[in-house]
Amino acid sequence: MIKTQLKKSFKNTAYTAGGSKFKIALWYLTSLLVFKSGIIPYSTILVTILRLFGAKIGKDVRIKPSIDIKYPWKLSVGDHTWLANCYIENLDQVIIGKNVCISQKAMLLTGNHNYKITSFDLITGPIILEDGVWIGANATVCPGVIVQSHAILTVGSIATKNMESYFTYQGNPAVKTKARIIT
Repeated sequence: MIKTQLKKSFKNTAYTAGGSKFKIALWYLTSLLVFKSGIIPYSTILVTILRLFGAKIGKDVRIKPSIDIKYPWKLSVGDHTWLANCYIENLDQVIIGKNVCISQKAMLLTGNHNYKITSFDLITGPIILEDGVWIGANATVCPGVIVQSHAILTVGSIATKNMESYFTYQGNPAVKTKARIIT
């Protein structure tokens, strides 16, 4: 009974993937066979495929096998950036600056649901990682978060709010540590 009521009231009408059904299906198959499988270990090939699907990717970007990207046409990556086998659920734009490192099993999540209302509406917000950012292994960046220049999100931490430049953040939710990063 409750499950049926929730199903009837769920709304997702405002969301658009930004691609045709054919493009989405083609990407799904390509992602499954090439990216998620890890069968192709060469960054240059993975970068080329992402560009063919509309991703904006700078020079000398390293992409590790087994990466999971929802929609490449909503992804922008700056020069000299490293993407490990992470999860980029970009229902909204994800903008990654230069010299950024996203470590193993990190998640960039641009979507969530409004649990405060019965229609459980989808909420999306872009994620911006400015130059020099480091997202640690198993860390999560939530929708709408801006991680400013050279900030660090430590292993397993969850960023629910914007992060200031040159500070390290840790915990759930991630909080700023006392020491400023010295360059």
